[in-house]
Amino acid sequence: MSVPTKTEAAGSGKGQLIKQATVYTILVAISSIHLMNDMMQVVVSALFPVLKDTLQLNLAQIGWIAFTLNMTSSVLQPAVGLVSDNRPAPWMLPFGMFASLLGMIGLAFAPNFYLLLGAVVLVGLGSAVFHTEGSRVVHLAAGNRRAFAQSIYQVGGNFGHMLGPVMTMFIFLPLGQKGAIWGTLLAATAIIISLKVVPWYKRRLDDYNGMLQKRKAAGADQTALAPRVIAIALSILCVIVFARSWYVAAIGNFYQFYVVETYQLTIKAAQIPLFLFMAAGVAGTFCGGMLADRIGRKRMMLISIVGAAPFALLLPHLPLFWLYPLIVVLGFILQSGFSVSVVYAQELLPGKVGTASGLITGLAFGMGGLGAVVLGYLADWHTLGYVMGLCSALPLLGLLGVWLPKDRRSI
Repeated sequence: MSVPTKTEAAGSGKGQLIKQATVYTILVAISSIHLMNDMMQVVVSALFPVLKDTLQLNLAQIGWIAFTLNMTSSVLQPAVGLVSDNRPAPWMLPFGMFASLLGMIGLAFAPNFYLLLGAVVLVGLGSAVFHTEGSRVVHLAAGNRRAFAQSIYQVGGNFGHMLGPVMTMFIFLPLGQKGAIWGTLLAATAIIISLKVVPWYKRRLDDYNGMLQKRKAAGADQTALAPRVIAIALSILCVIVFARSWYVAAIGNFYQFYVVETYQLTIKAAQIPLFLFMAAGVAGTFCGGMLADRIGRKRMMLISIVGAAPFALLLPHLPLFWLYPLIVVLGFILQSGFSVSVVYAQELLPGKVGTASGLITGLAFGMGGLGAVVLGYLADWHTLGYVMGLCSALPLLGLLGVWLPKDRRSI
């Protein structure tokens, strides 16, 4: 029996370290960039009540803005992921944030609908680049606590989304469209932090790629599931994320107008239930990640989407008093499975972190952007009450998750 050399032992130890150590400083840093990235995205939707009046937009145009943002920031992600899986580029982190900075300037000063869409494209491009590279950083820093690490990362993004109603109340309603210029501070801060992450990212990426090559040379099996099984599992997973994203699109883009119309609230008061939904989603994302490492990814996703269905069905039929506690419970349960679905996809496609992350956080959410357009037209043709009632059944599609294969682990 051969005895490993010191070099081999050191390499083995380094591989184990890469797989098991959780680097919390990097996770917090990338989560904070995620927060600022998603706050810049939320600036777009937070401006809706202001833009609706200042640029005389209808609900269908609001839907097109949301569609443009989601399609640019989301559909590009799988393509960016495919490229970055072959040629990862740590410098893309600050590049993405610079594109968003230009988008913030455009949002503040766009004089018409079409120039506004151009600014939204820049914000979306920056987000697409960041999410793909950010997910890889999280994967490298996660160690053996992947769902928890992904939840830390997603909490940053969810917290950014949560601040949308607050920005509407305290920045955009008082300052108007030009208040978006404050978003450039978010972009500049994100660029500074990303420049601190890039050197670590490059070093760890070199170690990780070396470990992958050694496993490949040793004939390590990374494709335990048949391609057909993986394709079916990814299809089901995309449907589940698609259903969640359409429902969140309905709440995030149109629910504020619905409560104004249904309960005669002011546009400022209408931000409160929206804020509660998103704040509960932040807590749900964090708790779901911790729980998934214990009870499993598949089980956590089922609890999340199916468990939210009864509350979603009840929401359009409640008096105002009961709306507030129920929307908190709904947001908590619904968002508890999102970060888990990203990790589940990464483990279905070992060694293809960018592609898996881009597929789940990108393509499926891009289809959610299509939902914003469809829902906008439906609201113009029918009523907001009709749209909210229709969307309340979407979480029932989560029952398809029963046919997902069992969890698997990979590097």
